[in-house]
Amino acid sequence: MKKKEKSFLAINYGKKKVIISNLKKLNDLGKFTGLMFRSMKTKNLLFDFNREVSISIHSLFVFFPFLAIWLDSRNRVVEFKVVPPFLFYVLPQEKFRKLIEVPLNRENSKIIELFVGRKGLNIKTGKYIHK
Repeated sequence: MKKKEKSFLAINYGKKKVIISNLKKLNDLGKFTGLMFRSMKTKNLLFDFNREVSISIHSLFVFFPFLAIWLDSRNRVVEFKVVPPFLFYVLPQEKFRKLIEVPLNRENSKIIELFVGRKGLNIKTGKYIHK
C-alpha cells in the first residue's frame, strides 16, 4: 500500500505560522515543468531539493501570475515574490531548500493577502494587477 502524502505544509513567516494547503509535492519531472501549461486553478506546488540550493526559476509557458515562496530547511520563509507570466529569470538572493509556487487565484487569496497585501489583488477574479 502506497503511503499517502499530506497535502499541506506549515511554514514560518516572521512570527506567524502559515498553513499552505492544497499542496502537491513534485517529483523530478514535475520540478522541471512546475506550473507550465497548467491552469490558474491548479494545486499549489512544492519543490523540495533535499539540500540548500541557489537556482533560478522562470515563468515561461505559465499563463498567470503566481507567488513564489522560498523556504529554508526549517520551513522559514527566506524570500517571496509575485512572478508575472513569461518571465525568463527569477533568482532569490538567499539559498533555499524548498520552493512553493502558489497560483494567484481566489482559493489562495488569504495566503496572497498575507504576503503581498490586498492592494492590486482582485479577490473575485483572483487576478493580480501589476504596478
